[in-house]
Amino acid sequence: MTEIVVRPATVADVSAVLALWTVGAENADRPSDSAADVERLLARDPEALVLATDGEDVVGSVIVGWDGWRCHLYRLAVHPSHRRRGIGRTLLEHAEQRFAAVGGKRADAMVLDGNDLGASIWTDAGYARQPGWSRWVKPL
Repeated sequence: MTEIVVRPATVADVSAVLALWTVGAENADRPSDSAADVERLLARDPEALVLATDGEDVVGSVIVGWDGWRCHLYRLAVHPSHRRRGIGRTLLEHAEQRFAAVGGKRADAMVLDGNDLGASIWTDAGYARQPGWSRWVKPL
């Protein structure tokens, strides 16, 4: 393994990101992702999609969403071959530094109830399920 590099994604990374999400992210109960979706995110906020790379390979991701009011984390994923090496924690530390730099006060992440692996990653990083709240959604 070469040194893991954390950096913002570019349009050239889109297909590798989608491939990572296929094997490294929980995809149940989500609208399907497309290259156009990721490109739209990068056009709106070029620093929102953060990647961990091992040489030329994309091995981790997190979307660091800042809307000017709230800090949201999405699509934390690490390739199964690279898990248990601190990549997820490194991505979260990068995200939290970005939030602090823009004045963010609290970060949240959405984790599907049945995603035990995801829940353990977030718990290990100091996040806790917020009692008394449910997420309401409407497909568009």
